[in-house]
Amino acid sequence: MDVLYWIIIAAMFVIAFIGLVYPIIPSVVFIVAGFVLYGFLFTFGHYSYLFWIIEGIFTAVLFAADYIANLLGIKRFGGSRAAIWGSTIGLLIGPFVIPVAGIILGPFVGALAGEMIVHQKDLKTAARIGIGSLIGFISGVFAKSVIQLIMIGYFLYTVL
Repeated sequence: MDVLYWIIIAAMFVIAFIGLVYPIIPSVVFIVAGFVLYGFLFTFGHYSYLFWIIEGIFTAVLFAADYIANLLGIKRFGGSRAAIWGSTIGLLIGPFVIPVAGIILGPFVGALAGEMIVHQKDLKTAARIGIGSLIGFISGVFAKSVIQLIMIGYFLYTVL
């Protein structure tokens, strides 16, 4: 039975990593669900207050990393709030409109459209801002994957 339990917990962590590129999947919820499942299926005895504080800090950093990476990518290339909103909307809708390519094209097209519609920027300038959004998204995915690996590593260190 232990093997089945570990497979379920591992599945929670795998889903969390899928959530890095499909933002409709709340990555951090699946990571915490893996921790809680371990507690219910095995024991909560391994978890100390320090464990929950550290994991809570990493959870907050995960939320911040996504927003900050997108913001910095867009701002660095001269974008506005319209580009940030457009990028976010594109990120949420893109994967459903164009299943694989939408993950990359969604934030780019959203930022581009936001700048062109709201601020009437020319195509070249808006495209540069869209590229900034794409760079921000990729940076965010990288940063969040590292944070999630640290969270899971600390969990494994704690329980094994």
